[in-house]
Amino acid sequence: MDFKIKRLKLLNALSKTTKAVSIRSPLPVLTGIKFDLQENCLILTGSDSDITIQTRIEKDENLIINQTGGVVLNSRYILDIVRKIDSDEISIHTIDGALTRISGSNSKFDLNGTDILDYPRIDLSKTGTKVLLNSLILKDIISQTKFAASDKENKPILTGINFKAANHQLECTATDSYRLAKKIVSLDEDVTFNITIPQKSLDEISKIIESDEMIEMYVSDRKVLYVFNNNIIQTRLIDGSFPDTNRLIPDSFDYELDLDTHYLLNAIDRVSLLTNEQNNIIKLDMDPDKIVLSSYMQEIGSVEEILDNAFYKGEPLSISFSSKYANDAIRAFNEPKIKILFTGEMKPFIIKDYEKDDVIQLVLPVRTF
Repeated sequence: MDFKIKRLKLLNALSKTTKAVSIRSPLPVLTGIKFDLQENCLILTGSDSDITIQTRIEKDENLIINQTGGVVLNSRYILDIVRKIDSDEISIHTIDGALTRISGSNSKFDLNGTDILDYPRIDLSKTGTKVLLNSLILKDIISQTKFAASDKENKPILTGINFKAANHQLECTATDSYRLAKKIVSLDEDVTFNITIPQKSLDEISKIIESDEMIEMYVSDRKVLYVFNNNIIQTRLIDGSFPDTNRLIPDSFDYELDLDTHYLLNAIDRVSLLTNEQNNIIKLDMDPDKIVLSSYMQEIGSVEEILDNAFYKGEPLSISFSSKYANDAIRAFNEPKIKILFTGEMKPFIIKDYEKDDVIQLVLPVRTF
C-alpha cells in the first residue's frame, strides 16, 4: 500500500470513521481503522460491531495512488498523527508487512498495524426496505427526540429511538417512562416497518451529516443502513417491542397555555437558580388573570416569577414538574411560539408548536407535598 493524500481530506474521513471505534472492543483488530486502497479510491472503515462507519475518498488531485493494498491502523494513534503532523500532504505506505510509515514534510512515524485479512468481514449491502430521507430532517428527528431516551440499560428497548413507518408517515419516538418525545415526518414511499435504533448510534450519524442532501435508508430485520455522500453507516437494531405510546397522548385538553418559546426558557432558567440536580422541581400556577412560575427549597430559599407575556385558557390549575425535563422538551422546538396542553394536575402535559403538530413533547408531573 502506497499513497499520498491531502492531510485535511484524510483527517475529515478519519474523524468520521473513528466515531464507530471502541477502545474497549473485545476484538483487538476493531480498535483500528481499516485502510483499503483500491485502484480508484481509498475506503476507510471503523466498527465496534454495533455500528459501522465507512467513508470513501475518490482518486483525484487530493489522493494519488501508487500501489494498492491495505492495513488496519490503531484508530487513536493514526487520528492523532494526522491531526498534528505539520504538513499539507501526507505519504502513507507499508514498509514491512503491516508496519506503516506516515510521512509529512519534516517528520515520519512508523506505526505497527494489523493485517487487513484479520479485520472481520462486515456486510454493508443495500438490502431491505428503502426509504429516502432529507439529511436535515434526519438531524431534526434525532435532536428533537434523543434526550428523552433512557440511559438505563435495564430496559434496552428504551435506550433507542423508535422509527415506525406506515401510510406515508414516519413516527419517531423516544421515552424513558418519565417523558416522551415524538417527531412525525411525511414519506414519499408507502412502506411499513417498526424498528428501534440505539440513540448513541443515531447521535453519531447526526454528527457526520454535513450538508443538505438526500439519505438512502435501508431497513432490514436486524440492522439499518444509511448511505449518503460517500458514507455508509450501518447500525444494529435493538431487539424487543417498543411500547405503544400513542395511548399516552390525550385526544382533547381542558387547559392551554400559549407563550413565546425563549421567554419561557429564560423564565425556567431563572426559577431554577435555587434548585439543584437532585431536586429540580418547579411549580406552575395558572388562572386566566395570573400565571406564576416558582420553586422552593427549604435549605436554600424560594423564587417566584410572574409570566405576564403568556395567555392561559381554562379553570385555575397548579402543576409541578422537573425543570430539566421541561427545558429539554422546549429546546426541541425550532419555532418562536409554543402551546402547553393540560388535562389535570397529576396527568401528563403536552408541549407542541403553536401552529404545527409535527413535534410532540410529553412530560409527567411530579407530586409535591
